[in-house]
Amino acid sequence: METLKALRILGDAGRVRILRLLSREDLSVAELQEILGMGQSRISMQLSQLKQAGFVEVRRAGQKSIYRALATPAMQTIVAEVLRRGAEEIEEAAHDDEGLRLILTRRKDELRNYFDELAGRFGRNYVPGRSWKALTEVVLRLLPPLVVADLGAGEGTLALLLAQRAQKVIAIDNSEKMVEYGAGLVRRNRVKNLEYRLGDMEELPIEKEEVDLVLMHQTLHHTLHPRRAVEEAWRVLRPGGRIVILDLLKHDFEAARELYADVRLGFSQVELIGLLRKARFQAVDVAVVDREPDAPHFQTIMAIAEKPN
Repeated sequence: METLKALRILGDAGRVRILRLLSREDLSVAELQEILGMGQSRISMQLSQLKQAGFVEVRRAGQKSIYRALATPAMQTIVAEVLRRGAEEIEEAAHDDEGLRLILTRRKDELRNYFDELAGRFGRNYVPGRSWKALTEVVLRLLPPLVVADLGAGEGTLALLLAQRAQKVIAIDNSEKMVEYGAGLVRRNRVKNLEYRLGDMEELPIEKEEVDLVLMHQTLHHTLHPRRAVEEAWRVLRPGGRIVILDLLKHDFEAARELYADVRLGFSQVELIGLLRKARFQAVDVAVVDREPDAPHFQTIMAIAEKPN
């Protein structure tokens, strides 16, 4: 009966189009409406049917409801085949794919614009989890001389600190204004071993096995796809290299999404361990290293892992 019910639900082209998109990216109703060109009521009704059948699930993100694909192990083969055939037989499939690409590009642009506006003001603006205690924890664990990739470097506070002892620091940021500001700071201070590069954490402008250490300081919760960012870190690390992640421990302060352009409300220790192990890192060590005294009491979590020789 479960198979027959699934086939009835998947017999509608509109529901298949929705499921194709959600199998690739978590999306809101408004984003689905923009991609598909359907009315909100129709999309909501189809999502409700897919949810009742166990094909999608929903979570809250601030004021939004975000949907993602979900299928029981017994149904995965059927769903995969329907989606494969749907891509071939539904003439709007290519249109949907292009719409999804535009949505993801816009998400990244919105994050970049947020940090463009903060360029040059980080030292005077509060950012959750950005504590000197946490930074010190990182510095104490470094073994110079290293080639270091500082991902999401911002205006370069930490990169400049690292450059004092590292062989070379490659500072990556996806905000042009941040890169301009940081590069200017490097020139004014005549720092020879610190290089700024414009790029995305999910597609790093760094060669394979170019660095000894990858540092992600309060940046992973801003990425759309944390797993891709961690896999990119694996790619650019030399064998025996290490990754250090400092981020927010999972919290429920929803306002952070609007105040700080946070994509995710931090990570649990289990989530970070899972991300690192799926990317094939070993010797994974995760701990909470700081707790802010003022509400909402953000906590900083640190994860360190190694790329095998």
